[in-house]
Amino acid sequence: MSYKKITFIVLFLLIIVGSIQSQNSNPNILVFSKTAAFRHKSIPAGVTLMTELGAKNNWNVSFSENSNDFTDENLKKYNVLVFLNTTGNIFNDLQQKVFKRYIEKGNGFVGIHAASDTEKEWGWYNEMVGATFKDHPKVQNASLMIDKSSNHPAVNHLKKEEVFKDEWYNFINPVAKYVNVLASLDESSYQGKRMHTKRHPITWFHNYDGGRVFYTGLGHTNESYTDVRFIKMIEGGILWAAGLKQIKKPSKE
Repeated sequence: MSYKKITFIVLFLLIIVGSIQSQNSNPNILVFSKTAAFRHKSIPAGVTLMTELGAKNNWNVSFSENSNDFTDENLKKYNVLVFLNTTGNIFNDLQQKVFKRYIEKGNGFVGIHAASDTEKEWGWYNEMVGATFKDHPKVQNASLMIDKSSNHPAVNHLKKEEVFKDEWYNFINPVAKYVNVLASLDESSYQGKRMHTKRHPITWFHNYDGGRVFYTGLGHTNESYTDVRFIKMIEGGILWAAGLKQIKKPSKE
C-alpha cells in the first residue's frame, strides 16, 4: 500500500472519530414533562433550568409533553431522556415498547422527582427508574447522607452531609438492593411520613437493560431549580447518562 493511500485512510479515520466525539460531547436531550395526575408548579422552573444547562454545555435540548413523540424514528435523535416531574399513566402499549427499545439501545435516562410517580402499573418502568412513589410528608428541611465512593459527577460537589428543603418521597419498594445509592435521607432529621427502613435512598443510578439511568427524588419546589447544588446534581446526572462522565466503580447488577 502506498504512503499516500495510508495517509488518506488515516485522515479519513481521524475525521470519523472527530465527528463521533463531537456528537457525543454535544448530546441531544429530550425533556419530557407530561402529566396525567398531579402537576407540579415547578415544571416551568425545570424547563428554564434545562434551557440554561443546554446553553451552558452546548447541549441540544428539546421539550415535549406529547406522548406521540415516542416513536422509534423520533427518539433515535436523542441520547438522553429527562423526565421532569411526569406523573400518571402517559404511554400506550406501543409507546411503552418504543421507550423500552430506546433504553435497550444503550441510551440515557434522568428522572427528576415525580418520574417515580409515573406509569406505576408498568413493572419494567418501575424497575428502570429504581422505585415507585408511595407518599410523602410536608415540604421541609432534611439531612442527606452523601455516598461519594463512586466518584459520580452528580454528587462530587456535595459534602458528606447536606441539608436540603424538599418534598421527601417514600417508595413502595426498597431500592438499595439493585441500584447504586448516592444520597440517603436521615429520617430522624424531619417530621411526618417515613419509610422506616435502615436506609432511605433518595438519589441513585444504575445500568438497566443496556441503558444508563439516574434518578433523584429532589425537585419538587421552584427553589430547587435555583439551588446550585441541585443544578450541579442534574448536570452531573445528565453527563453520566450521556456517557460523557465516567465513575470509579461499575454499577451493581
